[in-house]
Amino acid sequence: MSTTVIILAAGKGTRMRSSLPKVLQPLAGQPLLGHVVQTAKALQAHQIITIYGHEGQRVKDAFQQEDIQWVEQKEQLGTGHAVQMVLPVLPQDGYSLILYGDVPLVSKKTLDQLVRATATSGIGMITLNVADPTGYGRIVRKNGAIQAIVEHKDASDEERQIQEINTGIYCVSNAKLHEWLPKLSNHNVQGEYYLTDIVAMAVQDGLSTASIQPEQAFEVEGVNDRIQLAALEREYQRQQAKQLMQQGVAFADPERFDLRGSLKVGQDVFIDINVIIEGECEIGDHVVIGAGSILKNTCIAAHTQVQPYSVFDHAQVGKNNRIGPFARLRPGSVLAADVHIGNFVEVKNTQIGEASKANHFTYLGDADIGKGCNIGAGTITCNYDGVNKHKTTIEHYAFIGSNSSLVAPVHIGTYATIGAGSVITRDVKAHTLAFERSQQTEKTNYQRPQKTQ
Repeated sequence: MSTTVIILAAGKGTRMRSSLPKVLQPLAGQPLLGHVVQTAKALQAHQIITIYGHEGQRVKDAFQQEDIQWVEQKEQLGTGHAVQMVLPVLPQDGYSLILYGDVPLVSKKTLDQLVRATATSGIGMITLNVADPTGYGRIVRKNGAIQAIVEHKDASDEERQIQEINTGIYCVSNAKLHEWLPKLSNHNVQGEYYLTDIVAMAVQDGLSTASIQPEQAFEVEGVNDRIQLAALEREYQRQQAKQLMQQGVAFADPERFDLRGSLKVGQDVFIDINVIIEGECEIGDHVVIGAGSILKNTCIAAHTQVQPYSVFDHAQVGKNNRIGPFARLRPGSVLAADVHIGNFVEVKNTQIGEASKANHFTYLGDADIGKGCNIGAGTITCNYDGVNKHKTTIEHYAFIGSNSSLVAPVHIGTYATIGAGSVITRDVKAHTLAFERSQQTEKTNYQRPQKTQ
C-alpha cells in the first residue's frame, strides 16, 4: 500500500543549550533528522513530509538535496496541531507513518512490522513496556484492546501505575487522518492538541488499534538533551560494532569504536581502539587498523597494515601496504600493492606504484610515482606556485635522496638518482645522477662566540 512518512521536526530543543536546532544535532556523523529521512527512503515512502518550525530555513537548507515536502508549523500547539498542518498536502488514500526528527534510530524492520499490523485495522502504534513510565503517556487497555492514551499530567493515580507507554509513533489510514484530525481539541492540562486523542476516536468508530513493540528499546528513544544524545550515540555504536563482529571483525574494544557511515569488511579484520570510520569505506581480508586511525571514504585492500594514528580521506590503498604511524593520505591518493608510507608522510592527489617507499617526513602532492621508487626522508614535491598546482612525475626505480625538493613541473626518469639535499628544477634523464647543493666551506681554528658574564 502507498505509504507517506510524516516527520515532526519543528521543536526548538531548549534543553540542548545549543544554537543548532535539535533535529540538526549530530548522531553518528549525521543530523538526527537525517537518520529519519534515511529510514523513510529505505521504506520507499511515496512521499516524505517534514513539519518544520524553529530555525526552519536552516533545517531546510541542510536537506536541500533530499526530495522532501516541507510544511511549516508557526505555533507550537502540540503534536496533533503539527500533523493538522499536513492535511492540505496529505493524500486521501494510503497510509501515513508518523515519525519524529528527534527519534532517529527506529528501524526499517520495526516500521515494516507496524505497517503490516495496521493493514487490517486502519490504525496502529508502537508501544513500549518500561520500568519507570514517569512522564510518558500511558496505554489504557480493556480486555487487551487499546482504549485510550492518557498523558502523564492528565492520568489518575491508577493510570500512572501502567508501565506500557506511548512512543508517539503511529501508522494511520490517510482517510482517517482527514476525518479525525479536524476534531482534535485542546481541553487538557497542557492546552495542546494531542495526537494521542485519535486512538480514542478510533475506539468510538469501532476500530481496534494495532500495536507492536520494537526489537530494541533504544529504537524509540528521543533526544532532549546532550546526555540523552550521548547515551543514544553509544547505543548506536554498540550495535554497529556488534553487526561487524557478526561479520567476523575483531575489535580490541568494541566500546571504543565509531562508525559514522557504512563499512564493508573482509575476513579476519582487526580494529584497534578509538578508530573512526566515516562515509563509505571498505576494508579487505586480514587488514589491521591501528589505534586512533581515521578512515573517510577510503578503500583498503587485503593484508595491509595501518599503524596507529594514521588518517585516510578519499584514498585507495592496495594490497599488502604498510601505512604509518602518523601518516596522512588525502583525497586522490592511490597506492598500488606493497607500498610503504611511513611516519609523518603526507600524500595528496598522488599515484604511487608497486613496492615504492616513502618512509619518513615527506610530502608528495600532485605526483605520479612509478614502481620500486625510494623517496628519502624530508623530500617534498613543490607543487604550488601560489596560483596553480603542477605535477611531478617520478619514473620506475628512481631514488630520491633525503631532504630533496622537486620543483614542479618536473620529470625524473627511470633509475634516476637524486643526491641528498638537492633542489631539482629541471627534468632528470633516466639512469642519471642529479644533485644540486652549495659548496661546503670550512674555517679552521674557529672560535665560537661565548656569552659574557
